[in-house]
Order: sequence, then C-alpha cells, then structure tokens
Amino acid sequence: MTDSKQKDQTIDQQLSNEKQQGLNEESWSDSISEDYDMDDERNYNDAYVDEYNPKGLRLPTKHESENLRRVLGRNPLVVYLICLVELAERASYYSTIGLLTNFIQRPLPEGSTTGAAPKGEGNVSAGALGMGLQTATALNLVLSFLAYVVPLFAGYIADTRLGKLRCIWLGVAAGFVSHVLFIVAGIPQVIASGKAALAPTILAILTLCLGTGFIKPNLLPLIMDQYRFNTDVVKVLPSGESVIVDRQKTLERMSLVFYWSINIGAFFQLATSYCARLIGFWLAFFVPIIMYMFLPLVLLFVQPRLRKEEVQGSVLTEFTKILRVAYEKGWYQRIKNGEFWEYAKPTKMIARGRNYYKQTKKQTKSISWTDEWVLDIKQTVNACKIFLYFPIYTINDGGLGTIQTSQAGSMSLNGVPNDLFNNFNPLTIIVLIPILDYGIYPMLRKYKIDFKPVYRITLGFVIAALSQVAGAVIQHNIYLTSPCGNQATTCPEGVSPISAWVEITLYCMQAASECFANTTSYELAFTRSPPHLKSLVMSICLFMYALSAALSQALTPALVDPNITWAFTAMACVGVLFAVLFFLHFRKLHVEMEQERVQREVAEREFSAIISHGGLENSEQNLQPVTSIKSVIGK
Repeated sequence: MTDSKQKDQTIDQQLSNEKQQGLNEESWSDSISEDYDMDDERNYNDAYVDEYNPKGLRLPTKHESENLRRVLGRNPLVVYLICLVELAERASYYSTIGLLTNFIQRPLPEGSTTGAAPKGEGNVSAGALGMGLQTATALNLVLSFLAYVVPLFAGYIADTRLGKLRCIWLGVAAGFVSHVLFIVAGIPQVIASGKAALAPTILAILTLCLGTGFIKPNLLPLIMDQYRFNTDVVKVLPSGESVIVDRQKTLERMSLVFYWSINIGAFFQLATSYCARLIGFWLAFFVPIIMYMFLPLVLLFVQPRLRKEEVQGSVLTEFTKILRVAYEKGWYQRIKNGEFWEYAKPTKMIARGRNYYKQTKKQTKSISWTDEWVLDIKQTVNACKIFLYFPIYTINDGGLGTIQTSQAGSMSLNGVPNDLFNNFNPLTIIVLIPILDYGIYPMLRKYKIDFKPVYRITLGFVIAALSQVAGAVIQHNIYLTSPCGNQATTCPEGVSPISAWVEITLYCMQAASECFANTTSYELAFTRSPPHLKSLVMSICLFMYALSAALSQALTPALVDPNITWAFTAMACVGVLFAVLFFLHFRKLHVEMEQERVQREVAEREFSAIISHGGLENSEQNLQPVTSIKSVIGK
C-alpha cells in the first residue's frame, strides 16, 4: 500500500475514532489539523503559480495556521464589474421604496399636476394619491415582503436549472419593465385620474419584486465563486516570507465591497427625492432606467471572463428526502444523542438493514443520496439557523415601515424633502466601509484581535436597537412641540419647530449596524453553505427580510398617533433582548466554523488522493460520491 493511501486511511480512522469518543469541539479541531508532508503534491493547488510558488499554493499545516502572518487574497478586478448590477438594482429599489411613501400617502399639492411641491413652500412635501400613512406603509411592506420572498424561488432555479448568471439577466429585464410601469403611474394625466394610478403602481411593484428577487440571491455568490481557493493556503512572497492567504477574511472584504456598491446605488435616493419634489414623480421614476440601459453591456463584457458554474439538478428533492428520514420516529431522542443526521446517512441505513428510501407493496424507491449529501444538508441547516434572529433586527434597522419618513415630515423641513434624510444611511455606509476595511479591520488583524462574526453581528443588533431609542426620544419631543400635540402626523395646523435634520441620527446609527450585521450575514451565508446550495442559502438569508416586512405589516395598525413613541420603544426593547439571545446562542460559532474549515482541508486532501490514484472515475457506480466530494471542496 502506498504512503498516500496509508495517510488517507489514517485520517479517516482518526476522524471516526475521535468523534465516537466524544472529544470536545476544540480538541477535535486540533487533532485533525496535524502537520503533514509539505512535499506531498496532493496538498498543492495550482490555481496560482509564479516563480516563488512553482507548484502553486499549498494547504497550511497546523503550526503554520497558528503562527504565519495572514494576508488577503485577490480577485481579478473585472469580477467587481458585476457589482454594477447590484448598484443599479439597489438604486432602483431604494429610490422606489422612498418615493412610494409620499406618492401614495400625501395628496397632490395645491396647484401641482406632477406631484411636485409648489415653489416657495418649504414645508410642503411632494405627493400624489393622498391615501394616507397606513396605505402607503402597507404597499411599501408588500414590496419589501415580495422582494425577499421571490429569492427563494429564484435561488432554487439558479442552483438547479438556469445558473446564477442567467437569473441575473432575467432580473435586469424585469427591473427595466418595472420602471416603465412606474413612469406610467407618474404621468400627470394618470395621477389626475386618482385611484386609477394604483393599477400601474401595483403592477410595477410586482415586477420590481421579480427583478430584485432574481438578482439579489445570485449576485454575491457569483462574485464569491470567482475566488479560486476553497481553504486557507500558504503563499511565498518575493521577500521569501511565507504567509497565509486567509479565505474567510478575503470573503469578508468581498462582502464589504459588495455592500459598499449596494449603498452607492441606494444613495440615488437623493437625486430621485429632489426630482419628485422639484419636477415630478415621472422624472423620479425615470432615473433608475438610465442605469438599467447600461447593464446588458456590462454583463456581455464580464460573462466570458467568469468561471463557469455547474448546475447541479434538483437540490430540494434530495433535501426533502433526507429530512423525511431524519425526522422519522425517535427523532427527538436522536437530537439529544447527537445522532440526528447520522440516522439519514445511507451507510447507517444499510447497516440497519434498510436498503431503500421507501418501500411499499406497489413501489420501491432507492436511496438516491450519499453520506456527503447528508453532511451538506447538515451544514446548510446550521448555516441558516443564524438568520432566524434577523427579522427583528431588520425592523429596527429600517424602522417600522415608512414611519421614519413620516416622522421627518412632522418636523420643520425648510425646503428639504422629507424623504431626503434616509440618504444618510447609504452615505454613512459609503464612508464607514472603507474605514473598516482599510483602517479598523487591518489594525485588529495586526494586533491579532479576532473580531469574530458573532461579535460583529451582536454589535450590529445593539446599535440598531439604540436607533429606535433615538426615534422614541425624537417622537416624544415632536408631540410636545407640535401645534396638534400627540396628533402630529396628520396635523393641518403646521409642523413641529424641531429641525428635521435630527432624523439623520437614526439613519446613521442604522447604517453603522448594517456594516457589522448585514455584511457578516452575507459572508456567513456563502462560506457555510455547500457550493451547490449557495444561492438557496443566500435566498433564505434574504427571506428573513420578508418575514420582517410581514411583522411590520402586522404592526401597521399601531402606527398612528398617539402610539408612535411606544412603537419605537417596544422595538428597542425587543431588539436588545434578541441581541442578547443571539450572542448566547452562537457564542461558540467560531469553533463550529473552525471544524468546517478543517473538514474542507481534509476533503481537499482526500479528493486529491482519489484523483492522483485514478480512483472512482472508471466506476459508474461510484460516480456520485466523486461529484459529492467535489461539491464539498468546490472543485
């Protein structure tokens, strides 16, 4: 038997024995990260080769992982052109969701036919349909809800049928059509017809949801798929120094760049707010179309330069079968014993004498998955658990529906559109992300301070909850100073003398929270999901925004005077509670992620051993395990 085969068997036996002995997570992680023969060809990845790394970049040993300096990897710059798609989509989405508040809630200003505010009326906001805050909030929440439900379907289609890039093409087309419909709704003659303008508005909302839904779950996974290494690797620099190219930190930077582009797009609200106020809604809805016109050229340029993706077929079918087996009689006891997922592994099923997935007198269904599939599903479920805390965070992050825009309209505007202030959210992010990426995070790495994902998300949760405290304080003072007292939202006698610029406090705090919570959730959605399920996991992450919109919809009846102060206060309290619960639940997440990292490295070596010895390729029976191992390491 060759040395490499002996090494593979040793790793397998060590994993099996130590896991059965119930070793704790930390010692298990250490034990399977032992040093190895650095001259072994199997430990090298030739995706990057130069004169200092003639064999490529190799897997680090345990000693190297603990002691070598860590640096970030790089993607070709052309890859980041795809971010222009997200920039345009977010410009479209945020511009629309900001405009709809005034378009639906507020009446057509006196003397206006386009919805623009009269010149010289500094405290009058743009408006069109005059259907009130609750209707505006409800339709905005419908948009928010559907825009994050559609990704569940789009993510599945991308993973199993069309691929990510084709789904992005569909999203771009839907976004363009959506804004054509919005322009129709904003034409003066249509606005003058009153409620008839609702029809094109609702159609535009539904079409925009399709555009957002097909772009959002696929774009970031497509970008991160372009990174060529699936584990940490050792690279020799021209100076002779060996460094670790840190995969997680590299993906963290990519998620920050992606989120930065999101908020460049979101900043277009500033232009559309003034377009609506000064010219009319038709122009405000037209602005995003300009960007959509350039996207086909961008996609055509980038498409041949991307790594080709492999569509895997029906993912949910196997997912459902595995869950059905795992949840058979006795599932609760198996969870307690730590054997829940082991029960669904084909090897365990056969060992129990069960050779079929389902067997009846009329029909027999074979087991169609492998042990590796079960591990993939387990990892997927674990990756999604973290998202369950995000609906409450999202309510605190974006406020309860359109309440913050309405709150600004209850204060002294002095000629500024009341929907301008939410532009300070993307503006803060545009400024803060480079500070984090090039200042704070490198400093933390330099001093070996590990700002773990759980710490970042918890900090984001707390800051978002504090923004609601600020909202409660502002609303309390509005009630104290408004000519109508605690009926300030619909006050016909005027607005509170408090400057509406205090509203930027909420938006800046919420923006800061997103830089920690949202970017980290995107990063985890990619890194902790199997390659053939990444779009689906990202769509589940986005689905939490839909749940948040549904919760906000349920709270809409309470968003009336004089209850608004208490609405802010209640969400602040719930937000702090969820931040504490989240931290307690996932405080050991870094240990689990380290296990996953080590498993990827072991899988990388195992697969290299299989290929180097010509194993499995000539056996049709064993073809599926090869595909599954490929899926584990992302080959």
